[in-house]
Amino acid sequence: MKIRKRLNSQEDTYKLAKIISEYIFPGMIIGLSGDLGSGKTTFTKYFAKEISVKDVLNSPTFTILKTYKGKLDLYHMDVYRLEGIGYDYELDDYIYGKGIAIIEWCEYIDIMLPKDILKISFKFIDETTRDVIIEGSDKYEKIVEEISDRYSD
Repeated sequence: MKIRKRLNSQEDTYKLAKIISEYIFPGMIIGLSGDLGSGKTTFTKYFAKEISVKDVLNSPTFTILKTYKGKLDLYHMDVYRLEGIGYDYELDDYIYGKGIAIIEWCEYIDIMLPKDILKISFKFIDETTRDVIIEGSDKYEKIVEEISDRYSD
């Protein structure tokens, strides 16, 4: 299932993160894509807050991976620098772990990811507005349906 939504403010991004956080489960994978500054890390910060992460979350651009404790462990990855590297970097324990994996620039490691993930693509419109495409099948379809039902543009 695939839907499009418009986020008109950071509050809208927070609402999206909040809805998704209500459906967390061990092994959840959220793939984020979009240009620099489009909202990937902002979404992740809001999501982390909603799953009770107390640490300050920032982008793991240079470290690739940061882990946080919350209701479930959160594995926050920024794989921008891994384009074309693929399996040479050992992320499987986190992608397929018992926590929640949020992967910024997920398209760069598509080959490593299962088919069934929740994907959110952010498109920068202006300083406060983003268009997002949210897609998921199988275990993520209910989340996409819930966003569609509860989130109005």
